[in-house]
Amino acid sequence: MNTTKTNRLWIIFGTVLVQMGLGTIYTWSLFNQPLAELNGWNLNAVTVTFSITSFALAFATLFSSKIQEKMGIRKLLMFSGITLGLGLILSSFVSSLWMLYILAGVVVGFANGTAYISSLSNLIKWFPERKGLISGISVGAFGTGSFLFRYINGAFLTSFGVTQTFLLWGLCALALIVGGAIFVKEAKVVAAVTNDKQLKDFTVKEMLKTKQSYMLFIIFFTACMSGLYLIGVVKDAGESLAGLSPETAANAVALVAIFNTTGRVVLGALSDKMERMHIIAGTLLITALAVAVLSFAELNFGLFFACVAVIAFSFGGNITIFPAIVSDYFGLKNQSRNYGVIYQGFGIGALAGSMIFTVMGGFVPTFMIIAALCLLSFILAVMIRNPRLQEARVKEKEEHYAGQVVADN
Repeated sequence: MNTTKTNRLWIIFGTVLVQMGLGTIYTWSLFNQPLAELNGWNLNAVTVTFSITSFALAFATLFSSKIQEKMGIRKLLMFSGITLGLGLILSSFVSSLWMLYILAGVVVGFANGTAYISSLSNLIKWFPERKGLISGISVGAFGTGSFLFRYINGAFLTSFGVTQTFLLWGLCALALIVGGAIFVKEAKVVAAVTNDKQLKDFTVKEMLKTKQSYMLFIIFFTACMSGLYLIGVVKDAGESLAGLSPETAANAVALVAIFNTTGRVVLGALSDKMERMHIIAGTLLITALAVAVLSFAELNFGLFFACVAVIAFSFGGNITIFPAIVSDYFGLKNQSRNYGVIYQGFGIGALAGSMIFTVMGGFVPTFMIIAALCLLSFILAVMIRNPRLQEARVKEKEEHYAGQVVADN
């Protein structure tokens, strides 16, 4: 892999711009009420839009590698940026919910998911020796885009109204993604070598034959559900469970964004220095404890915000470390395809928390189920073993045995 320090730094810069543009979609909650009031739509019906976006985002990751093979990373990112931007711009003209679902939901979500996993996987391939840190930078940029545009889009909404804000938002996102794509170059994969033995690169079909792929899916699903559910309800949960005022509870939204982004960078960098799955196990355990406190303890301002900070920090770290874990377990060569399959846990997790809430009828029973799932996933994280290393050891033993047979003969 012919890389220079300068080349790789520019690729980081470009990927950060792309990820910041993609992260702007997480400001969607700002638009629910204004859209409902402007068009006379039911508020719950409008909030479904972001669920569609999340599903389309996750679904797109299954196809991104094939599209990248045909177009190349730079053209793919530019195409995704233009598509996402146009989806938002055209959303300013919608007159019905189904048009909003298609444009802001399906189109924006699919474009986002295609660019997200492609740019992330490409950057990891450029820095195989620092996968955790690089994942943290990339995914952290996504969170930073979300955080910054909460204020930018909020100011746009106040000054120009929801229709004009869609137009401005679309132009900003398009400029960031397409502008960043200019600096991104395709990475070439160098086979990983451990103890002079080349480790296997699993195809999707081979990956799905391992028990580890299903264990990783369950762990990732649980980690995503716990974080995504909290992000969606933190303000309401603060008012209901801790008795906070609406103004105080609203501060929890900013707290989630800060600790979510911090967790991505800190735990991502830490994962290059210690066993990644041990970090995941630790975050799942403390998430289970934090969620249990939300379920059973008498909450006040400090305790509620401490639990929220722990869950947000852990969630940010988990979604950062997982791309590196998938490459550790199944190789870099098919990283986009393999991670795309595991990433479906994100899409399912995005809705699972709300579905459990609907069935169980409250925050406390929902948090109790999430805590139980976190404990189950903690056990899986402790038990799981790297299939590439296992296969390498088996192969080494077979070669050693074959050598002994030849020597004896």
